[in-house]
This record gives sequence, structure tokens and C-alpha cells, in this order.
Amino acid sequence: MAERADFDKIDLFLIRVLQTLITERSVSRAAMRLHSTQPAVSAQLKKLRALTGDPLLVRAGNGMTPTAAALQLLGPATSLLQDADRLFSPRSRQRGFEPLESQATFRIAASDYLDPLFLPELVAHLKRVAPQVRLELFPLSGEFDYRRSLAAGDVDLVIGNWLEPPGELHLGRLMSDEVVCLVAEDHPVARAAAGRGWTVEKYLACEHVAPMPLHANVHGVARGVIDDHIATLGLSRDIMVRSAHFSLIPLMVAQSLLVLTTGRLFCSRYVDTLPVRIVRCPVAFPALTYYQLWHDLTHVSAAMRWLREQVRDVARNLSSHGMLRRARAAA
Repeated sequence: MAERADFDKIDLFLIRVLQTLITERSVSRAAMRLHSTQPAVSAQLKKLRALTGDPLLVRAGNGMTPTAAALQLLGPATSLLQDADRLFSPRSRQRGFEPLESQATFRIAASDYLDPLFLPELVAHLKRVAPQVRLELFPLSGEFDYRRSLAAGDVDLVIGNWLEPPGELHLGRLMSDEVVCLVAEDHPVARAAAGRGWTVEKYLACEHVAPMPLHANVHGVARGVIDDHIATLGLSRDIMVRSAHFSLIPLMVAQSLLVLTTGRLFCSRYVDTLPVRIVRCPVAFPALTYYQLWHDLTHVSAAMRWLREQVRDVARNLSSHGMLRRARAAA
């Protein structure tokens, strides 16, 4: 009976406090977001600790961090609140997301491998169709634990390319691109590629430039999708430069004998402004596929579903323009 009595003390607002505390990782910020006071939220945190038997938030340096148990509770708490919203707010459910009225904050982690114009185009598009929304853009680096960040609700969406996307996340395919090489106009490769002299052996013998790997593969090795595929063929290449600044690599290529291997769409943005040339890659690669990934936490959210649709449309629009540009160049 005591356990039932404790359960009956839990109201929906207490679940809201739990979710807000875990996502904000701060009593003061949670109080502001809940339009409450810090003493009131501290009292509710004390009650939640008693109910769960866990500290939920612990000191970490100058801030606070959720415990493992708190992170496990975040998903069920979010789902419960979403279910309650659908149960008690049918009018809101029927209306769905209203982009012109929304003041939501969207948090996106993305690499710049897809296209240097992608993020600027996405921001411009979102500000046109939803002028009051706020955007927080995070770099998708090797140090960024995107799986944990999605599970904790720190980011809403992750955009990048994977040979094998994580199975526990939802995914949407954005586009596929051909793998090519970018070299300086006066690179010997530019002449060899026009004939039969551009071989796999000569490709592997070149000096290569590559981005820093964004994440480890399924075997725990951080190589990047290009070198992961090369390794499956029993081959390896000589990477002389690794750069975390992917958008600067074409400038490096233009002034050296370095060879960049990546998607054609990215490379095509530089051929009119730099002394560089796109050549076919003699290694047979599968298409480079880009995805957007999201967690079950945001799967049913109308706002997040709308955001994913905007990301998809911007990516496909850039891709179709790139294909049209290539067709005109070949004509």
C-alpha cells in the first residue's frame, strides 16, 4: 500500500519537472523554463529523488550532470508527456506544428561534407518559412558523442554520412553522391585521368588529404567512410594531411599535390573558383549516402517531423541543382 501511496503522489507536472531538470542540467535554468522559482524546483527535485531512490543530478565541475538512471528516465518521461498532450490537447494535435507562429529552438549537429552550401541554404530556408524559430548548429566532430546527445535530448537531429548508420536511431536518407577525386589543375593525375594511366596503384601511391574521422565504425576503428571501404578491399592509402576544417581542404588541394576523395557535389562547388579539377576515382566506391538521424524521443513530435521534412527538401533541392549543373557542363 505504501508503494501505491507514493505512486499516487506523482502528478503530471512532476514528470515535467523531471524531464526539464534532466535536459537543462540546472535547477535555476529549469525554474526559468518552467516559469517557477528555484526553491520550488529544488523541493520538487528532492521529492523526485525520494520517489526514484536516485540523486538524478550530481555536481560535475561548476555545473550538474544527470546520472545514468536519470538518462534512462528521460525517454519514458518525454513519451508520457507527449502522450498526455495528445490525450488532453486534441485541438493542438489537429493543428499540428505552425511554423509561422512557432518560437521553437532546433538543435542540429551536422558535418559540412554534404555540400558547403547546405547549412547556409537550410538556415535561409528555415528563416523564410519559420521566421521566429531559433537554430543551434553544432559541428559533427570526432569528439562529439552524437548518439548520447540525441538520447539525452541535447540535439534534435544529426546529419552526416555513414556506411552503416547506428541501428538504434531513426534515419531518413537525404541523398546519394558519386565518389570522385579533387586535384590541382596542374597535378599529373589530371593528365593521367584523361587516359588509361590513372590506375588504382597510382591512386594509392599519391599523397592524400582527408578529413578527421567523425566517428568510429562498428569495429571501434575511427577511419572515415572512404578508408573504411578501402580497407574492405585489403588496400590502404598514404594520408599526408588530416584536417578538421573540411571546407578548407579544396584550397590545400589547389596549391599542392594532395588528392581529396569525396562526393562530387562537394567538389563541384569549387571548380569555378579555384584552380582544381574533378577526376574519376579509379577505386570502385559505392555511392556516398547522407542521412539525417534522430532518436525515439523526438520521433512523434510534430515540430521535429516538420524540421526533418525541411532538411530533406533542402538537401534534395541542392542535389537536383547539382545534377542539372553537371548535365549542362557535359553538354
